[in-house]
Amino acid sequence: MENFSELLKVRRSMRKFTDEELTQEQVVALMKAALMSPTSKRTNAWQFIMVDNKELLEKLSHCKAQSSQFIADAPLAIVVTADPLASDVWIEDASIASIIIQLQAEDMGLGSCWVQVRERSTATGMPSDEYVREVLDIPLQLQVLSVIAVGHKGMERKPFSEEHLQWEKVHINKFGGK
Repeated sequence: MENFSELLKVRRSMRKFTDEELTQEQVVALMKAALMSPTSKRTNAWQFIMVDNKELLEKLSHCKAQSSQFIADAPLAIVVTADPLASDVWIEDASIASIIIQLQAEDMGLGSCWVQVRERSTATGMPSDEYVREVLDIPLQLQVLSVIAVGHKGMERKPFSEEHLQWEKVHINKFGGK
């Protein structure tokens, strides 16, 4: 990637992946990025579960009633969790880590998609975080925020166009200020 601005334009959610597996180097690079994510007071309340087992990926693809089925076709899913007892801003810290993983994936030419787990439900009505916790034996004290599906891009997406920027949502000095 040439620069950060270009990275932001080309990073688009990818829900289709090729069958190509990720290399160990790619997986390590994604984890390094996650572990370098900033956290409040450097609490590092997050923890990550790397899932490349096809059977587990299939199970994870049912973590929500809709918009999670593509996890089954991804070569890797990174489950982002955090301990609310370690940090009162665990949601923010885990969210930052989630997007850092996505930006690292894009920088390596890989595609990714954030699957929101917190405050979502499965098709049967079970809370999504409870479902993921059961599938992966996640300890009760950890909360599941998201699943980031990562893989080689299975489709082309146009870069974000700056002509679609919503400048009306930017305010100067006070709300409504220009």
